[in-house]
Order: sequence, then C-alpha cells, then structure tokens
Amino acid sequence: MSNLLLQVRDLRKAFGGVQAVEGISFDLAPGEMLAMIGPNGAGKSTTFNMLHGQLRPDAGEVLFQGLSVGGLSSRALWRKGVGRTFQIAETFTSLSVIENVQLALLSHDGGVFQLWRRAAAHRQVDALALLAQVGLESQAERPSHDLAYGDVKRLELAIALASNPALLLMDEPTAGMAPQERLDLMALTRRLVAERGMAVLFTEHSMDVVFAHADRVIVLARGHLIAAGTPQAIRDDAQVQAVYFGTGHTFEQVAS
Repeated sequence: MSNLLLQVRDLRKAFGGVQAVEGISFDLAPGEMLAMIGPNGAGKSTTFNMLHGQLRPDAGEVLFQGLSVGGLSSRALWRKGVGRTFQIAETFTSLSVIENVQLALLSHDGGVFQLWRRAAAHRQVDALALLAQVGLESQAERPSHDLAYGDVKRLELAIALASNPALLLMDEPTAGMAPQERLDLMALTRRLVAERGMAVLFTEHSMDVVFAHADRVIVLARGHLIAAGTPQAIRDDAQVQAVYFGTGHTFEQVAS
C-alpha cells in the first residue's frame, strides 16, 4: 500500500510481567477507516494509548506522515495532526457548544494563557463551520450540558476536527448510543473522511458498525494481532470466530 499515513511496526508494551501488546504491526492510508477489534484484554486500549501519547512504547516504531512519533506526548501529536475522541465524550459542560469548539481552536493555535477569557472571541466563523460539518450549527449557542447524548458525541467530533487532523483516533465512538445513532455518527464520520481525506482508526464493540463502515479490520487477542482484512474476510475467519467470541457464537449473534 502506497502513500501511507500511519505505519506501526513491532509495537510492544508490558506492565510488570504482563505483556499487554506483543509485536503489533499495521498500516493506515489517507481516506481509510480501519477498525481495531478484539475481546476484553486484547490490548486495544494499550495500543490506542501508545498511538496517542498517553503511554510510551517499550519497543517498536510509529511513523506518522513518514516521521517517527513513538513516545511523543498527546499535546505534540495534536499539533502534528492526530485527533482523538474518547469512549466517554469529553466536553466542557459549563461552556456553550460553540465555545467548546473555540477553546479547541485556541488550544491548537497556541493559546496557552487566559484560555477561558479569550475563547469566546476566537475564530467564531471557523468554529461555526466545524459545527456545520457535524450538523450542530443551529445549536451553537446552547449550553453543551443541554445536548442529547448523540449530539454530545457530534460536538466531541467537532472538537477533534479543530486541529484539522490527518489522522483521527476514535475510541469506542458509539458507546452508549442507540442503534440508529451509532450508524448515523459513523456515516457522518465516513463523509468527513471523504471530504477531508483524513484517516480514521477506531475501536468498536458493535459489529454492525464495524461491518457497515470499516474498510479494513484488524483483530487483537492477548496482545497479538491475529487477523487483518476486509470486514467480510474477518466475518468468515474461523480463528477470529473462535478467539473473539468463543465456541458456539457468531458475529450475527453478537451484533444483534
């Protein structure tokens, strides 16, 4: 695969005597949505946190746009164009919808001092444009704590887009959402990927989301990458079925 955005090579992390991630390697290209799945304890969160700077790898290499970024802080990665959303949406509930986005823009632009006082006047037009991209422009002045949960997740997406990321990491993006909300959010993400040419790496437990929206899927189990391929290939993989779900279970049963 040419024109790679992210290259992960032999990534490793241990906690005490427990090997959480053992030699994981994969690539990600611009315009691609890659799902990372696996059972609890597979190493997904550890891998995600190493890619976003919360954890420093013990070994291995992470190349982003051809540059080594393994071990850089989350702040440094944010400035280089790596955005992230979280399983539990992270917004400032005391601020309005637009102020949340303005604060993110201010942070990305290097506004360190007097953040709270300066955010309300910062790049209002750009903040509104980001809200329009996620369908929240009409709610710009609402207190963010008044938003429905699905809209909170959209706001978090707008905040992540404030750094104009080339790569967006989404940790369980549809957690806690109703089935139609899940599909709507990922359809929105798919549209943004196409419009912006960015790439998305996401973890997800909802197999309907994975099979409907991922271009490729990688499967982790006990710290190892055990399979990689198209959603259909992963659905049909006997080893994935056995390791991920155990005997007697199918993707259809888990997704339902």
